[in-house]
Amino acid sequence: LLFVLGTVSCTLFLAVNGLYSASDDVVELTPTNFNKEVIQSESLWLVEFYAPWCGHCQRLTPEWKKAATALKGVVKVGAVDADKHQSLGGQYGVRGFPTIKIFGANKNKAEDYQGGRTSDAIVDAALSALRSLVKDRLSGRSGGYSSGKQSREGGGGDKKDVIELSDDSFDKNVINSDDVWMVEFYAPWCGHCKNLEPEWAAAATEVKEQTKGKVKLAAVDATVNQMLAGRYGIRGFPTIKIFQKGEDPVDYDGGRTRSDIIARALDLFSDNAPPPELLEIISEDVLKSTCDAHQLCIVSVLPHILDTGASGRNSYLDVMLKMAEKYKKKMWGWLWTEAGAQSDLESSLGIGGFGYPAMAAVNARKMKFALLKGSFSEQGINEFLRELSVGRGSTAPVGGGAFPKIHSVEPWDGKDGELPVEDDIDLSDVDLDDWDKDEL
Repeated sequence: LLFVLGTVSCTLFLAVNGLYSASDDVVELTPTNFNKEVIQSESLWLVEFYAPWCGHCQRLTPEWKKAATALKGVVKVGAVDADKHQSLGGQYGVRGFPTIKIFGANKNKAEDYQGGRTSDAIVDAALSALRSLVKDRLSGRSGGYSSGKQSREGGGGDKKDVIELSDDSFDKNVINSDDVWMVEFYAPWCGHCKNLEPEWAAAATEVKEQTKGKVKLAAVDATVNQMLAGRYGIRGFPTIKIFQKGEDPVDYDGGRTRSDIIARALDLFSDNAPPPELLEIISEDVLKSTCDAHQLCIVSVLPHILDTGASGRNSYLDVMLKMAEKYKKKMWGWLWTEAGAQSDLESSLGIGGFGYPAMAAVNARKMKFALLKGSFSEQGINEFLRELSVGRGSTAPVGGGAFPKIHSVEPWDGKDGELPVEDDIDLSDVDLDDWDKDEL
């Protein structure tokens, strides 16, 4: 009887003072052995920080033991009674139980495990982290994104244009920025994050060039920057969020290839970009710089100011501005001139026969153009440009195969036109009768 009671009391004592025993495959870690076992180890470690009284910890215990047995000889699995060893828990920022941390290649930078609490989920995460560690060793990397010298020497994995953000730097860089930010929240041990990494890095460079830095790609190690991970409800990795000034962040749910990421970034850029400028052709430089810099330049020839007045001209310009806004994603150039001001240009584009206003879409690289045949209205122009944007519509070569001479003219002052002042002729001294006689 005494033996049985002793066994019961011993069991109760163990239940209160520790969830694991020496017979388990879980290594019990303490401040005495932690440095030698974990920090100085070449192995990957999964470490649970627990409290014996914690119900969640008690429910995790059989799963943790099962995972430790499955991973024996592959990944080390340990446990710290952080209620008993509060200094060790405090050293790793443990604030709740159970907290699971992954100690990988960089033992001084443990990552939080935020996966499921089943043995299957734990084993999957361990093997994913192990695979990442081995691949990092194979490629000479230490894991995660970096912004220092190492990343610049990475060749195909060049991450120089991925901006690394932290709890401290996030708000000042992102929240009040006029730029658009695409931010990846990742975990260094996450296999999907590793797969995304080269695509994200390549996209960052392309997007930086194509948007002139107006759309930025960034990365946050959510295992280290837990304030940000908590604020934005990061539950899985990688999670990509889009931040635009004055708007709540939204999830990016597109593809994970560089082309998918670039396409979305360019859409964001064009959605936020102002419409292109509508420029009057007052010099050769205006025409050439606009048409050379864009796939198409849309050239309108508006009626003479004396035929429309300022209000009539502005109504035509308003139509053009609306169309420039509608088609701003196309990144076209927009130009206008007054009838007769650039007569050589009109001739080379076959304008004049249809009357004014007229419109031509010019491809300066191919020196081809298409003419608006419909009405100079939102509907007519929209149909014309829609056809062009899908590769339809008849084109013709620019007359002479190059832009003609462009005359420098004064820009429109925004006012109604005035008839030229004629010289006054004084007829008082002319004897019309004598003039008639002489003529006869």
